[in-house]
Amino acid sequence: MTYQPTLFVEKAIPRDNNKANKIDPQDLAFHDWYRFVLSFPPHLVRNYLEDFKVGRNDVLLDPFCGTGTTLIESKLNGIKSFGIEANPFAHFASSVKVDWEVNPDDLIAKSNEIAYIAQEILLQQGIDDNVQYEGNFRDTQLRQLSPEENKLLLTNSISPLPLHKTLILLDCLKQHQSERIYQHQLLALANSLVYSTSNLHFGPEVGVGKKKKDVPVIKPWLIEIGKMARDLSMAKDKSYPSAHAYFADSRCLTNILPPNSVNAVITSPPYPNEKDYTRITRLESVVLGFISNKSDLRLLKNNLIRSNTRNVYKEDDDDKWIELNSDIQKIAEKIEIRRKELGKTSGFEKQYSRVTKLYFGGMARHLANLRTVLKKNALLAYVVGDQASYLRVMIRTGNILSDIAETLGYELIRIDLFRTRLSTTTKEQLREEVVILRWKG
Repeated sequence: MTYQPTLFVEKAIPRDNNKANKIDPQDLAFHDWYRFVLSFPPHLVRNYLEDFKVGRNDVLLDPFCGTGTTLIESKLNGIKSFGIEANPFAHFASSVKVDWEVNPDDLIAKSNEIAYIAQEILLQQGIDDNVQYEGNFRDTQLRQLSPEENKLLLTNSISPLPLHKTLILLDCLKQHQSERIYQHQLLALANSLVYSTSNLHFGPEVGVGKKKKDVPVIKPWLIEIGKMARDLSMAKDKSYPSAHAYFADSRCLTNILPPNSVNAVITSPPYPNEKDYTRITRLESVVLGFISNKSDLRLLKNNLIRSNTRNVYKEDDDDKWIELNSDIQKIAEKIEIRRKELGKTSGFEKQYSRVTKLYFGGMARHLANLRTVLKKNALLAYVVGDQASYLRVMIRTGNILSDIAETLGYELIRIDLFRTRLSTTTKEQLREEVVILRWKG
């Protein structure tokens, strides 16, 4: 990989702002098996693969790989890649989405068999999944989650009858979990669960919309299976490089990847705001068994960058990484002063100042740890956004992250404007940017 130095100038990515973060219809293959509502789009990854001149002999890393957008694009473009993800369900989704060795005909045939079995079980219970049921079942007739599991969900995330049918289908799937296609079937169920079966809506925050008393469960799952089979058929008998997602903390990379092994990084870490990213995947994580109790949830949050007050703990100390950064200290102080002026006294509000320092400290720790796996002159693209979630105090994330990186030995090449978006808090236009760095070695 060769790259000519660029003077530090702001560069706007030439794309309609309203469409900048939208996935193009021609990019749905593989990506659409399951994706975060907040995922960055495939075309952004391609832009930087081209800009960085990443070639077939290079290795690409996404240390916050989410549901695998970067990994899929690198695979489609003939580039070996690795991802790091600390959310167990997102890691599962990434891993499945880059596994294209499954036989599509087997996936269709065996899924139809399981659908038939599940439908027969439901019919024996007086439930036809193809007919919307208007009556009422007694709670004792319906399968439910445990009380501890139920406490993890947003209230009314899913109605009782659709949940029952989902659990019946899941039981039938588990009877075949040793088969090669099981992981794909499970991911298809996750996608249909969230977007067809549940009461959730995304805008972009996750919330609960109109309650669906009954909806089909098996047919939407089979539609997702068909989507997967179509995409797998496109990849059949073709050769693609490996793409692997590690289940790990992005702040601890030295024992995961070999030293001096990565040529380029394209990623989007969490932003410092009040979005609890674990809520986005909470329903599928609980129903499909990735987390079962508060201990599981805390373990998940412990491995994440501290980007919101709901995953801050007493023992956290990432803020020590930015003790000497005066800009971050001033922002944190301003937030605390504003809190006192406004008389905000809730436990979460009292954490606003601290989480700001923990977030940038966690990013500093990540960038410091990342240096060991980068090759000399490796190029990095970090998609980040300005925030004003903490009592309207503006946080220019890209600028601060750039400063942190430079203190750690990275070179700032430039900052690209990805798009602007309207802050619901301040009514200002906030910038989403791509910070371009080089590791000088």
